[in-house]
Amino acid sequence: MIPETPSLGGQPSFFVVAQLFLFREGRRNSPLMNEIAKTLTNDDLRAFAERIAKLPPPPPPGPPDPAIFARGRALAGGRPCPVCHNPDFSGREQMPRLANQREDYLLKAMREFHSGARIGYGGTMLDELKGLGEADLHDLAHFFAHLPRP
Repeated sequence: MIPETPSLGGQPSFFVVAQLFLFREGRRNSPLMNEIAKTLTNDDLRAFAERIAKLPPPPPPGPPDPAIFARGRALAGGRPCPVCHNPDFSGREQMPRLANQREDYLLKAMREFHSGARIGYGGTMLDELKGLGEADLHDLAHFFAHLPRP
């Protein structure tokens, strides 16, 4: 439960391989993860990803704030979030599971995408978050974090 660190259990295997690859190649900036991943082989990446995909999801957080949850739901429904991350936000292929992800991590990740500090896959998230303010990012993070994992 390290602050601003994602819950990995139940993430799509392909997503985990892609993220480990980006850490290994220094294309994601996390000194600890860059150091850990730099010696991993492609077989190691696949093995870790398969294991992580089979881990249980985290326990659900406490009850959501109804007003924040509703605002987050409306924001998510008005953007293409369900297209890439699935309508239930379970993630698929290279898109992570958002449902029941840690709220502090979601907010951190969205802030990084929003500012351009984190690129992801060709800048798509920068475009998707364009026009949102800090309160919007907070509402989205709260909504996704309090969705039960499918």
